[in-house]
Amino acid sequence: MLGYHVPDPDEAMLVSGGGPKENAPFRVVIGHGTWVLPLFRKVSFLSLAMFESEIQERCVTTQAIQLDVRAVIAFKVANDTQSIVNAAQRFLSEQEREMSVLTGRIFSGHLRSIVGSMTVEEIIRERQKLADQVLLASKVEMGNIGLSVDSFQIQSIDDNNLGYITALAAPHNAAIQRDAQIAQAAAAQAAAQAEQESLRRQAEYARETSILRAQYQQDIDKANAEAAQSGPLAQAVALQGVLTAQAEQARKQSELREQQLQAEVVKPALAEAERVRILAVAEADRTRIQAEAASSNNRIALDQLLIEQLPEIVKAASAGLANANLTVLNGPEGVGELVNGMVGQGLTVFNSLQKALSSNNDRAAD
Repeated sequence: MLGYHVPDPDEAMLVSGGGPKENAPFRVVIGHGTWVLPLFRKVSFLSLAMFESEIQERCVTTQAIQLDVRAVIAFKVANDTQSIVNAAQRFLSEQEREMSVLTGRIFSGHLRSIVGSMTVEEIIRERQKLADQVLLASKVEMGNIGLSVDSFQIQSIDDNNLGYITALAAPHNAAIQRDAQIAQAAAAQAAAQAEQESLRRQAEYARETSILRAQYQQDIDKANAEAAQSGPLAQAVALQGVLTAQAEQARKQSELREQQLQAEVVKPALAEAERVRILAVAEADRTRIQAEAASSNNRIALDQLLIEQLPEIVKAASAGLANANLTVLNGPEGVGELVNGMVGQGLTVFNSLQKALSSNNDRAAD
């Protein structure tokens, strides 16, 4: 084989022909490749994968009872260099078949030996103990040939229909059956009690339902009777409330209408009457002043002028009063007092002017 060689992850590459290496007749390469000189070196491969061997052995216990024991061994070539060398020197030519046969023989011998030192009861009850002892006894021999055991499992133990194992199981089976019967009886009793309790509760529920229905019907009848009795009274109370509300509404409407009449009719009429009265008073005062002016030769022109202006002043005041939005606390009397005051003030002014003019005229005459 020529060139660079790399083993698979589950293989060991053996390179021979170069002389001993580390107390080994050949070089062992795992997990990486190496160059191999052609013609002077030879490359071989040894599998490091898992193998399986199944055994079925007839064994005799200390009670001279024959038992057929079936077991499975899982094994492989160990990963250290010495184990690989030992396995390669023994199984390289036909690795799988030769390793399986030899492993089966090793375990079969130890299995017979250990079963012969135990009773059937121990084997049945402590099967794992039997497997551990066989595995421990085989470990040294398997290591010598470069193999390691991952597991050893006992699959079955049979007494070839002798009935011994069945007899061993009989008390347990009887106890199981007895417990099952007791449990079944207890379950039946519990079911019967539960059924009785269910019937009792159903009867109690029916009785309570009947009582509740009767009470419910009584309440309905009582409510209906009270409703029949309270119907006319409630209607009368409602009618009285309606009449009271209507009377209150009528009162409020009357008050509102009275306020409207005061604002729209009474107050304008009073204002107009007062205006007419003021005009009449002013006209009478004008006539009187004209008469007085006619009797006075010296103040005819002046008096005539004042007399002519006085009605216009009073008229303007009365027109302003008619259009004014005044609040008079004492009715027509208050309005009259207001207007008389204004006319009186006008006359006072008029008299003052007359006196002043008379004084001037007297000083002029002197």
